[in-house]
Amino acid sequence: MLATVLHFGLFQFFPELTASDVSFGVNEFEAIELPPEVEIPPPPEQIARPAVPVISATELEEDITIAPTTFEENPVESLPPPPSDVSRLGDRPVFTPYTVRPEIKDRQRAKEIMRRHYPKILQDAGMGGTVFVWVFIDKNGRVQNAQVQQGSGNAALNAAALKAVYEFEFTPALNMDKLVAVWVAFPVTFHVH
Repeated sequence: MLATVLHFGLFQFFPELTASDVSFGVNEFEAIELPPEVEIPPPPEQIARPAVPVISATELEEDITIAPTTFEENPVESLPPPPSDVSRLGDRPVFTPYTVRPEIKDRQRAKEIMRRHYPKILQDAGMGGTVFVWVFIDKNGRVQNAQVQQGSGNAALNAAALKAVYEFEFTPALNMDKLVAVWVAFPVTFHVH
């Protein structure tokens, strides 16, 4: 009897048990469009190796000499005349070999010459620039000719640079131990202080 009452009490006062919801929904999958297949090009063809040099089998005589040139065979009267348009060395820039480059003797004096030739209107406007000048320097270090190699973009500066270099004094160029006249490229820079 006691067991019955105990069971009855348990059922009466015990909390009500319910089953939880275990249902699930079905998600629809979206179809994804795949990108088109990329066609991979074939690897480049291997570069052909250069041809192997072939050694010539031609036999040369050991005694190969140039025939002597004599005035009897080539008389001076039959030689062609020298070209008439030959210009002097100082007329236009040409390569002249030298071992010691000419340098400005007095840089302070050169700066004063530059200041004197710097156009006042450009100096006041704060305009400067570099003019590359071809300078022909004789064996005594004096400037005999000058030409603009690369201008500054301003005609007044170019003209001032040409006037200034004629007043510069250089050490003469040397080729081995001989004094030589040479053309050299020389930058002339004007800048506002």
